Amino acid sequence: MKRLFFLVFLFVPGIAALAKINPEKLTCEYLQNPSVVDVSQPRLAWVNITGKGERGQVQTAWQIRVATSKKKLKEADLWDSQKVISEQSNRILYAGNPLQSRMECWWQVRVWDKNGTVSDWSEPAQWRMGILNPAEWTAKWIGAPWEGEEHFQRPNFPGQQFEDFDPAAPMLRKSFRIEKQVKSAVAFVTGLGYFEFYVNGRKAGDDVLVPNITNYGKRPLLGQMLINVEDNFKEYKVMYLAYDVTSLLSKGENAIGAILGNGFYNPRMFWCEGYGTPRFIGQLHITYTDGSEDIVASDESWKAAKSPILKNMVYYGETYDARLEQPDWCNPIFNAEVWENAAVKKAPFGKLVAQTSPSDKVMEQLQPVKIEKLANGNYKVDFGKEISGWVRLKNVSAPAGHQIDIAFNSNQYSGDNTYIFKGNGSENYAPRFNWFVFSGVEITNWHGELKPENIIAESVYTEVPISSVFETSNPLFNRINEIWRTSQQDNMHGAIASDCPHRERNGYTGDGQVACVTVMHNFDSKAFYQKWIADMLGAQDLTTGYVPNGAPWQPGCGGGVAWGSAICIMSWEFYLHTGAKDMLTDNFDGMKEYIRYMQTWVDQDGIMFSKRTGNDGNILKWYNLGEWVTPGDLPADEMVHTFYFWRCADLTAQTAKVLGKSDEAKKYADLAEQTRKAFWKLFYDETNGTYGKAGENIFALRMGVPTNQYSRVISALKADIKANKGHLDTGIFGTQFFFEVLSENGMHDLAYEAINKKEEPGYGRWLELGSTTTREQWSEEGSHNHPMFGGGLVWFYRKLAGMNADPEKPGYKHIVFHPQPVADLSFVKYYNQTVYGEAGIEWKKENGTFSAKISVPVGCQATVYIPLMQGKVITESGRSIVNSKDLKSLKEAEGYQVFAVKSGKYEFVSK
Repeated sequence: MKRLFFLVFLFVPGIAALAKINPEKLTCEYLQNPSVVDVSQPRLAWVNITGKGERGQVQTAWQIRVATSKKKLKEADLWDSQKVISEQSNRILYAGNPLQSRMECWWQVRVWDKNGTVSDWSEPAQWRMGILNPAEWTAKWIGAPWEGEEHFQRPNFPGQQFEDFDPAAPMLRKSFRIEKQVKSAVAFVTGLGYFEFYVNGRKAGDDVLVPNITNYGKRPLLGQMLINVEDNFKEYKVMYLAYDVTSLLSKGENAIGAILGNGFYNPRMFWCEGYGTPRFIGQLHITYTDGSEDIVASDESWKAAKSPILKNMVYYGETYDARLEQPDWCNPIFNAEVWENAAVKKAPFGKLVAQTSPSDKVMEQLQPVKIEKLANGNYKVDFGKEISGWVRLKNVSAPAGHQIDIAFNSNQYSGDNTYIFKGNGSENYAPRFNWFVFSGVEITNWHGELKPENIIAESVYTEVPISSVFETSNPLFNRINEIWRTSQQDNMHGAIASDCPHRERNGYTGDGQVACVTVMHNFDSKAFYQKWIADMLGAQDLTTGYVPNGAPWQPGCGGGVAWGSAICIMSWEFYLHTGAKDMLTDNFDGMKEYIRYMQTWVDQDGIMFSKRTGNDGNILKWYNLGEWVTPGDLPADEMVHTFYFWRCADLTAQTAKVLGKSDEAKKYADLAEQTRKAFWKLFYDETNGTYGKAGENIFALRMGVPTNQYSRVISALKADIKANKGHLDTGIFGTQFFFEVLSENGMHDLAYEAINKKEEPGYGRWLELGSTTTREQWSEEGSHNHPMFGGGLVWFYRKLAGMNADPEKPGYKHIVFHPQPVADLSFVKYYNQTVYGEAGIEWKKENGTFSAKISVPVGCQATVYIPLMQGKVITESGRSIVNSKDLKSLKEAEGYQVFAVKSGKYEFVSK
C-alpha cells in the first residue's frame, strides 16, 4: 500500500521537485518590487537556480502571469503569457492588458528545464504603476510663503561663503478626516531639492536625500557661466516617489506633511547653478473597502512653518536648533492655527516621472574606534574609514541653548554641522539634507563626557549592492579593491556617480565612463546606470549633439572629448555586461549625434582636436581636456581626442551591427578605420619607433597598430616602463587600459609588477599613506576620495582571475575563462552575479599543480583555458577528461588546454 501511495504521489502533475531549475530573484525594471513604475510595458527578469551537481541546464520555456492582486494570480486577470518557448529570462516586455495609473501589479513566473519539465511557480513579486497621465496630477506645487521663486544667488568663486543666507527649512502639513475603512493608501510625492514625507508623525520609507538628482528645469544663466552650456537639453525631468502608507492611517483625524531641503535645486555654490527655492507636490490616494476613493492633494490650504533646520546646503552643511522643534507637528492632535498658509509655487519645467532607480539610504553604521579628549576640551572621534554620510548623536543631553559644532576631517566644501540643544532630557539627532565626508570628526564645546554609545557614523549612498567577491593571496590587491569600492560608494548619491563626494559632487561623465566597467564588475548597478545614462542622453544639446562634461549638467564640470564619449562607451559597456539590447536602441541616435558633434572638430587629415572657447572668446582648457592627472607630462590633447573619436566610431559601428543596421555599421566602421590610419600617420615616431610616453603607446596598442610597427612599439613601451622603475605613467584614461594592454601583449609580468607597487605612482602608495579610499592624483595632492583610477582594476577580474564577457553573446551568456597566473600569487577568487546568476572562477597554484573551480550560470556556456603544467595531465572533478554533452576538450592554445563547458560547476586540476 505504501508503494502504491508513493507512485501516485510521484506522478501528480506540477510537483516542483521534478524540475531541475527554479526561477528566483524576480525584478521589474532591474529592481525588486519597485514602488513605482511609469513605463507602459515594464520589463521583467528572473534568475534560474539549479540544484547541486546539475550541469548543462537551460531554460527552454517560460510562463508569466500578472494580476491586480496577490489573490488573483491564478486567474491572471492582467496577463497570462501561456507557455513561451524561449531561453530569455531578462528584459521581457509585459504584454498583457493595458496598465492603468496607480495599478498594483503582482506577478509570478515558472520555467521549463532542458528536459521539458516545468518548475513550480516562483514566489510572487510586485510593482506599482505611477501616474501615467499628467492630467491626473490634481495637486499643486507648494512651498514656504516667506520664500520667493528664485534660487539663492551663486557665489563668484570656489570657497566663497556667506552667513545668514539660508532660511529655515519649511515644514508643510495637512489634516483631514477618514470616516470609512481604508483598503489601501498610496502617496505619490516629491520635493525639491530634497524632502521627507510624514504620515501621522511617522516618516514614510527608509530612503534619504530623495528624489534622485536630475535636470529639473530651465536655468537661463547657464550660457553665462565659466564653463557655459546653452540650456538646450533634450530632456528635463523631476522624479516622484510612491509610498504605501496604508498601515499609517486610521479612522478619524489624520495628518500628512513634508519637510523640504534645498539640495541641488537651490545649492548656492560656485560649482552649481540653482533652479529655485524649495517646493513640494503630492497627492495621497485613499481607497476604501466599499470601492470609493479620496485624494488629499497639496494646495494652498496646506499649512507652513519654519523647522528647526536653520541651514541646509549641500556645500555648506546643516545647523539644527532643537529648541525650535514643534512636537507632533505632523500628528492630527497638533494645533496649526498659527501656521501660515502654504504658497503655491511655479511648477518646474521638467516633466514629472517615476523614480524607477535606487534611492540613497543609510547603508552602514560605524562605531568609534577611538575617542580622544584634546587639551582644548574638544573631542576627537575616529571611525577608522572615510565615508560619505553623517554622525548620529544618541541619547545626549545638555542645557537649553548649548551649541556644539562638528567639523569633519576630510571636509572640502561640504560644510560643518551645528546642533543646539533643547535641554529637556535625552536628545537624538542626525542631519537630513546634506552629507559630509570624513573618517573622523572634532566636536567643539561638548557638554560632559562623550561616550562611545553617544555617537555613530552612518554611511549614506545610493543603494547599489555589492554583487561580487574578489580575493587573492596578495593582501595589497584585496585592499586596493576594497578602498576603491568604498570610494565608489561614497560617490554614489542621487543615482549619479560624482567625481568626489565633498568638493564638487557633480556627475562627471568622463570619470563615469572610465570607471563604469569596474563598477559593473563589483556592484549590481543595472538600475543605477539605466537612470544615469538616461541623464547623459537627456543632457545632449538638441542642436549640436554635444554631450557635456557632466550629467545632469552643472557648470562647474570641466572635461573634454573623453567626457562626452560616455554616451557611446557606457551604453556599450552596459550592453556587454547585461545583454540588454534596449540600452543600445535607446541611445543609438545619441551616439550618432555625439559623433556628428565630434566631426565638427576633425581636420582634413582625420585628426580631432576640440578647441572650444569660453565667454571671452579665448580657448578654455576646461572644455578641452585630453588625458588628466598623469604623474608627469600629459600626452598631446589631439592624440587623446582622436583616440576617443576612434573609440566612439568603433562602438557605434558595433552597436549598429547588433541592431541590424548594416549600412550604418559599415559607415561607422569605415570612419573608425579612417581615424585609426590618421592616428598612425600623425602620431607614430618612425625614428624612435614609438607613439610616446604617458600612455601614448597604450592608446595606440589599444587601438591596434600596423604589423610593421608592432615590435618597435612593444620595445619602446618596455623601455619606458623600465625607465619608470616598473611604474605606470598614465592618467585616468591611459590607466584604464594600461594593465590589460600589457597582459594582452606578452607583458603580464610587467602589469603585475606595476599594480603591485607601493611607491608613487601606484595604488599601493595610497595604502602606505593610510588611505581608505582611492585618490584624485598619484601624488598626495588633490582630493583623497576619487574613484576614477578604478578603471584600471578590471585587470584583476578579466586578466588575473580571467573572467570575460563575450561581445558576440553578451551578458555572460558565453563566458571566456582565461586565467593568467603570476609567480607570486597562490590563489585568486572572483565571482559576480550576472543577469543569469552567479558566475566565477577560483584558481589555486601550489606544488606544481594548478586548479580552477568554475561556475557557469543556467543557460550559459563557457570556454575555459587551463594552464598546462609539465606533465600535461588535466582532470575534472577527480576524473580524466572525457568528452561529454556538458564538457568538451578543444585544442591547445599557447600553453593552455581549452575546454567548452555548459552550465554548472566544474573543478579542473592541471598537474
